[in-house]
Amino acid sequence: MSDVWVTLEQVEAGVHRLRIERERALNALNADVLDQIEAALDRVEADQSSRVLIVTGQGTKAFVAGADIEAISRVDNQAAARAFAARGQRLFQRFEESSIITIAAINGYALGGGLELAMALDLRIAAHSARLGQPEINLGIIPGFGGTQRLSRLVGPGQALWMISSGEPVTAEEAKALGLVDMVVPADTLMDECLRRAHILAEKAPLALAASKRLVMGSRDWTLESGLNQEAEAFSRLAVSADGREGTQAFLEKRPPKFQGR
Repeated sequence: MSDVWVTLEQVEAGVHRLRIERERALNALNADVLDQIEAALDRVEADQSSRVLIVTGQGTKAFVAGADIEAISRVDNQAAARAFAARGQRLFQRFEESSIITIAAINGYALGGGLELAMALDLRIAAHSARLGQPEINLGIIPGFGGTQRLSRLVGPGQALWMISSGEPVTAEEAKALGLVDMVVPADTLMDECLRRAHILAEKAPLALAASKRLVMGSRDWTLESGLNQEAEAFSRLAVSADGREGTQAFLEKRPPKFQGR
């Protein structure tokens, strides 16, 4: 039986926290860890009350310091290497496609596969002590879990090419200036800030929350005309939904809304 390297807990109504607990290996990702992350995501998505998922690493040194280099070193053929990359890509794509809002609580090193995981999540909040990078070039390889694609979308192709080609990490403050993280906070307030934001999101109308994520994330790939059409269609559905009616009526009656997700 595999060791348990991922824990999932509900921290408040609508909010779960997933922690990668492989601290002696700096929370590095191997096949078992990826499987356990996916199983946790399955549980969160199966809970209809879920709204927000916070992902973090155990300890103070690392969020996730990368994929397991020892495991990569044992790959002896191209088909196996491709399968390993595809495994991580599929899982990280699931986070993007999920209706759940995801928050990366970057508590330390987010390198290689760790940065790729963080970039697949919706919001990224980093401790001042965090360091972020794609150092695979130093091993004679490149990112394989989506780093070449997501990093360029977040920081632009020039900066992405530099980070990937040099392997040089950036500080949390540098990452914020580049648009790679959304907020930088002291390490001892990191989880408090993530929970504060998660609480705000969890109280919003579920259908509108999911639509907001789908439309914002989709805007990276759609033309403006297509995106506007998608927005208008979603707005029209939500405006006549039970939650839409409840929200507008509550505003007029000057009371908090009671959203039901329908």
